[in-house]
Amino acid sequence: MHNAIPLALAILVSVGIIVIGCLYVGSPERILGGFGLKPPAADSDTRAWLRLKGIRDIASGVAVLTLMLTTDSRTVGIILLVLAIIPFGDMSNVLSSGGRKGTAFSVHGLTCAVMLFAGLLLIHAL
Repeated sequence: MHNAIPLALAILVSVGIIVIGCLYVGSPERILGGFGLKPPAADSDTRAWLRLKGIRDIASGVAVLTLMLTTDSRTVGIILLVLAIIPFGDMSNVLSSGGRKGTAFSVHGLTCAVMLFAGLLLIHAL
């Protein structure tokens, strides 16, 4: 039962990032402002880069859900810790690029913290 909360958090983060990834693939201009950076011109090259980000997000979420179905909680915890590099990197990128600090911390920083918290709980679960 003590795994229920971190597993629920892992599901929440995974499904959330899959949804966000789908939005980046399907409608990149619609979601771009939520990342924290000043939206660039909506040309075909920019849309292509945003779709690449979306594919990365979808694959990350699917990887965690797949591991949840096929392996033990400790392994899921380890992959959450590894994948927490992505939102940390996104936060760092927004901050170093002069983006919105509030978004950097509340979106990317919080996601990173939740992933670290859930990952550590799953690794150390009995």
